[in-house]
Amino acid sequence: MKLFLTLGGSLLSTFIVAQTQKDTLNKQKEIEVVTIVAKKPTVESKADRTVFNVANSSILAGNTTWDIVKMSPLVSVDNNDVIKAEGESVTVYINDRKSVFTGKELKEYLKTIPADNLLKIEVITSPSSRYEATGAVINIVLKKRDDEGLKGSISLTNTQNTKNNQYGSLNLNYHKKSFTQTFTGSYSDNTFITQNSARNTYYKDHLVTVIDTENTYKNRNPSVSSTSEFELDEKNNIGLVMEYYQGDGNAFSNAAGANYLNDVFQNSYVQDQNSSSLTRNLGTNIFYKYYDKEKNKILDINLGSNYNSNDGVTDFIKTFNTSVTPEGSRIDHYTQNRNYYLKVDYTTPLGKNGGNLEVGGKANFNNNVIPNTYYNFSNGDWIFDDTRSNNFHYSDNINSVYANYSKTFFKKLETRIGLRYEYIRFKIRQDVGNIERTDSYGTLLPNLLLKYSFSNNYDLTLTYNHSLWRPWYAEFNPFLMPNNDGLYSRGNMDLLPNPNDRVALKLGLFKKYFISARYMFTDQDYWNTFVEEDGKTISQPANFKGKVEKFYLFANTNQNLLKNKLNINFGIGWYYIDNSDFNTRNNLSSQNYISYFSGSTNLSYTNLFNKNINLGAWFSVDNQNSGNSIANKTNFFHNISVTKIFPASQIETSLQLMNIFKRPNMNTTTYSQIGTFQNSNRWDWYGFSLTFVKRFGNQKVKENTKTGTEKNEGGGK
Repeated sequence: MKLFLTLGGSLLSTFIVAQTQKDTLNKQKEIEVVTIVAKKPTVESKADRTVFNVANSSILAGNTTWDIVKMSPLVSVDNNDVIKAEGESVTVYINDRKSVFTGKELKEYLKTIPADNLLKIEVITSPSSRYEATGAVINIVLKKRDDEGLKGSISLTNTQNTKNNQYGSLNLNYHKKSFTQTFTGSYSDNTFITQNSARNTYYKDHLVTVIDTENTYKNRNPSVSSTSEFELDEKNNIGLVMEYYQGDGNAFSNAAGANYLNDVFQNSYVQDQNSSSLTRNLGTNIFYKYYDKEKNKILDINLGSNYNSNDGVTDFIKTFNTSVTPEGSRIDHYTQNRNYYLKVDYTTPLGKNGGNLEVGGKANFNNNVIPNTYYNFSNGDWIFDDTRSNNFHYSDNINSVYANYSKTFFKKLETRIGLRYEYIRFKIRQDVGNIERTDSYGTLLPNLLLKYSFSNNYDLTLTYNHSLWRPWYAEFNPFLMPNNDGLYSRGNMDLLPNPNDRVALKLGLFKKYFISARYMFTDQDYWNTFVEEDGKTISQPANFKGKVEKFYLFANTNQNLLKNKLNINFGIGWYYIDNSDFNTRNNLSSQNYISYFSGSTNLSYTNLFNKNINLGAWFSVDNQNSGNSIANKTNFFHNISVTKIFPASQIETSLQLMNIFKRPNMNTTTYSQIGTFQNSNRWDWYGFSLTFVKRFGNQKVKENTKTGTEKNEGGGK
């Protein structure tokens, strides 16, 4: 934290001194009148969300959408590439369309979207009933260009981490009268290296396993997206969105492990893992939108499909020092996911007293299959094993309807009450043993928002949300998969959904200072645990009964200084978690009470020395705890950038420095009934990058067409 404050203070001091010197020199000259144009603050704190306005920001240069999401206020990413808001996992939307990806798949997809195409990122901590049954939501909003003709940009980035990486993108937009066509293409060629140290301590026999692993990931990711939109008249629009991305990847892993019994060495082993995979995704969305601005009515209909496949092979070769004969496994897989949906949303004023009604529904169908073909290594050859090969099938149908009603009373009290009902029917089946599970259930998900404005400078907001986390389909898959750390992993067909409730208060002062208090509790959750079977240690998700309570305080401010040239957003949070009942009921020797601080700041300085030089910086102090996994240390992340703009030629060049003072290292301990599992991960999220951007055409951006309710309290268009 000391380093964090020192760096931020030093950078701020440098900006102020530099600008003061420049202003002093300018007083000696006769200069033209300068008009200061007001602009949105970098970060806006609203009743139900925090909005990160990044359009035309220097922070975009040299980054992908994945990088900017990590820099957003309240957001963090854990060592499994899971995006979290306020320490809890989230659902990601892109232009208010739910992403079909999670975890590493979502990361790779967001890395194919150029950051230069971003308008803003909304971190919605109290979503309305419009959004599907989750906790928090992150909505990534892309730009829409506004004027006639052809415009766009070309971006080229070279990044030096442990290895050299390249990234390029092309953005094109054509608008003529009633027709708009947008095209985006990108290509990246990256190599990433991570190190992992694990110490697994088993209660039985005091067995300790120490494992050191180095992983190398090589990925080549081309992607293209197209949006065609035609205005039938001033109220009616139709359009087609098409997205395709491909991931061609290879991974190489070398692990060295040693086993100790009562501190006495027993044996050691080495394991090599090689894998290759080809991932493809094709998404389509046909939409119709009716928008009457005078009557404030919106009808939005979306019909879409998503197809995702992953075709790959993974080899494991393991050799103990007590034997010259290696053990080995090969797994071939060809995962295919098919998603189809129809979504209808309607917004209209209700009555003559300023009320607003939102209603809608969605029919969602998924059909997924994970086939795994298993081979054993024997006498230098791969032998098919039909007893372990398996096809896993998952299909579901989720139908949902919702309604939100909002109204302002006495010009001071803003209200929103919402209710969503979801009904899911799903079927899980594995071919081996002909094991299947069919289940269905319905869920009511209420939410409430009340905001009272005492004056123009003071307001107080209360929100309540009941949410439901459902297991991801792959978490049901019971197929036993070797890991590169010598352990095994599998899913669990008996997983149950996890309900939780959140209550939050937010106090706004002078429209610049915000203090939030949040309480969240659940009586059931599912997290990873470990079991021992046939001499193997297996990691799998499992249902955990027991109450978990979380308390959270957060303070945030956004300041524009030096005639709006310097923008500072600073936030700090304190977390307190009560796991006592959870640990007692599940026989876990974890910490019963956890308390820690986290915070982040974004700094930007525009037009340094009036030379079209923009400076940007992001600092974050992060400490992540999830269920029965406890963080052992606090991480410090930082990013510093300098961008030079050449207005006449519409060219930008940017230098970015990433985590140059301290390399990130995530260190956690997972507690289970059989022992503790400590992991330390070191990534190559450090180095520098150089970016060249050439723009052409008018870069004016169109504002989103949202109703007043959606702009302030959380809609979805």
